[in-house]
Amino acid sequence: MLMAVTVPRYTIQDLDSFPDDGNRYELLDGVLLVTPAPAPLHQRVVARLLVVLNAYLSPTGKAEALPGSVEIEPNLHLEPDVLVVPAGEFAKGLTVETSWSDIRSWWLAIEVSGTGSVVYDRDHKGPAYLAVGVREFWRVDLQEECVYLRQSGGREEIRLAERVVWHPPELANPLSISIPSLFRM
Repeated sequence: MLMAVTVPRYTIQDLDSFPDDGNRYELLDGVLLVTPAPAPLHQRVVARLLVVLNAYLSPTGKAEALPGSVEIEPNLHLEPDVLVVPAGEFAKGLTVETSWSDIRSWWLAIEVSGTGSVVYDRDHKGPAYLAVGVREFWRVDLQEECVYLRQSGGREEIRLAERVVWHPPELANPLSISIPSLFRM
């Protein structure tokens, strides 16, 4: 006889009671995802992406790349390593009361996947970002030193090893990023 396994469900409010232990706690449809604190290589790649993206976006004033959250009450809280948010989401200004759940438009979400997060990022988080309206999702794979790209409406990841080109329709020119440069010493 098979026994049903009950998976606990959590809300964003429940996350406030979780320990500040260095782990990343996220929710996908109320299911808790826990990943370890990022390693130095992970953080280096994230920093390089933030620099390149903001150098491209800042002069336009139309969007900003930052670490952030995609949060929809009551039970979706995902923390991509890089999130590109259009400036219109900050039109009222940012205050200490501004919450990630106030933001409802995202151009790009990027996860940098190490050995402990590939399955979550590829099979669960990527599709979830696109389902809630993120236009494009990149999964930067630290083992393979490549970028997997998924766009809204696309089902399959596209593997890129040399260059990723990103062109939001609001901007005149595309951004081209050398993938090997993200991993060089």
